[in-house]
Amino acid sequence: MIPRDLWQHLPEGLKHALDALSIFTLLGSLISMLPAVASLLTIIWTAIRIYETATVQRLIRRKGAQNDRT
Repeated sequence: MIPRDLWQHLPEGLKHALDALSIFTLLGSLISMLPAVASLLTIIWTAIRIYETATVQRLIRRKGAQNDRT
């Protein structure tokens, strides 16, 4: 029969090893996700920079001015 509180019966060394394994698993998943996150942030940053350009701002103002006239 499995003890009700299994963690209390595990040796301290095994608990530390499982904690280390958990940390390495977390870091591994973060590292594999990093390229996707970096790509998304790059796309967002580029879109913001394009939106802030003078050309885009002029186009937005023209469309806003045309909508106000009608």
